[in-house]
Amino acid sequence: MLDASRKIGPAQRKALLSSFIGWMFDGFETSTLILVGNAAAASLLSNPNPDDIRLAVGTALGATLMGWAIGGVVGSLGADRVGRKPMLMISIAGYCAFTGLTALSPSVTALVVARFLTGLFLGSEWSTGTALVAETWPASSRARALGVMQSGYGFGFLLAAGIWLILQSLTGPEGWRWMFCSGVLPAFVLIYIRRSVPESELWIAAATERKRTRDTGGKPEGVIHLLRDPSVRGRAAGAFLMAAVTVSVFYAISALSGPYIGAIAAGQGLEASRWAGISALVYNGGAIVGYVSAGFLVDRLGRKPYMYLAFTGAVGAGALTFLAPPTLAISLACVFVLGVFTLGVFSWMPIYLPELFPTSIRATAMGCVFSCARMVAFPLPILTALLYSSLGGYQSTVLALTLLYTIAILVLRFMPETGTAALPT
Repeated sequence: MLDASRKIGPAQRKALLSSFIGWMFDGFETSTLILVGNAAAASLLSNPNPDDIRLAVGTALGATLMGWAIGGVVGSLGADRVGRKPMLMISIAGYCAFTGLTALSPSVTALVVARFLTGLFLGSEWSTGTALVAETWPASSRARALGVMQSGYGFGFLLAAGIWLILQSLTGPEGWRWMFCSGVLPAFVLIYIRRSVPESELWIAAATERKRTRDTGGKPEGVIHLLRDPSVRGRAAGAFLMAAVTVSVFYAISALSGPYIGAIAAGQGLEASRWAGISALVYNGGAIVGYVSAGFLVDRLGRKPYMYLAFTGAVGAGALTFLAPPTLAISLACVFVLGVFTLGVFSWMPIYLPELFPTSIRATAMGCVFSCARMVAFPLPILTALLYSSLGGYQSTVLALTLLYTIAILVLRFMPETGTAALPT
């Protein structure tokens, strides 16, 4: 009844805006370390050499991802327990605070610890914001709203790249500290969320029911419900397998594309690092197209048909890359297509996952699925380097990675079509 009576108004727009901004700065924070990691490590190491710098940056990235995975589970439990709005505020406040502390890091060890703590709060934002938007927007436009929310990650990367382009020319070797300082800006969003963003009515109703049945032997909640209920457990397992493929392919391909484009550019007498950066922008440009278009495609085709199209498109993007001649222009075009189908494809998660689980465990289930998928993908950049050597190069490796989507296609056959019905309560 709540879903049927809901229309698009100020409450829905405020929920979407706050979640979009939160996820945009998640993208900003994650991208910042990728962009400035080498400069930070070189500044903090006493006698830096390329191997030590790579180890320091890799450790900091790994710490961020591990914190993100742990925080995704813990924060999702909190979102189901204390509410979507409070947890969104806690998430944003936490990653702003520890991003600011990252700027003050006196050593690589301090940098790694600060990034792990930042990751804890980054991880809880996605499932919380997704649940808030999904539960606030009407079913008829929910998919489009969630596609727009997901695009915030790509815009966050573009924002980080633009700010770093300006800062590194103005601030010198210590510019990386100013870059992390800029990550404190989302704290101002907390004032807006506190004053303007409403709590999810579905969560309020679920919390009221949970309180009423707490002492009367009601159904189990949270992770216990997720593990004991056969239907919920089956949906979570299928969603996890599809999410693991999605996250793994993204991490692996994003680690390969920049160096590949840089090597082609260097072969033409161009600056490798500049063109590697351009390839990252092209990749994220493609991702934004994939993010935003997802909601419209879902409304026209349905949830599962869209996902079949997106997963098959990822395999096609790998085949296109494999067959394309290795020229700079054509390779960049392939990177754009890969961005649409290996990063932009992430939109299936915020659109589809909220429709699989009841309100009382929605954030928990989504957080567990996404965070466990990250844990599976954690070693992929290292394994990809071995795959690259055994298969003989970028193009064949990309094809092999995108073929993993055949697993997702097979799993999707056994998943339900959720349609535009009201969210399960």
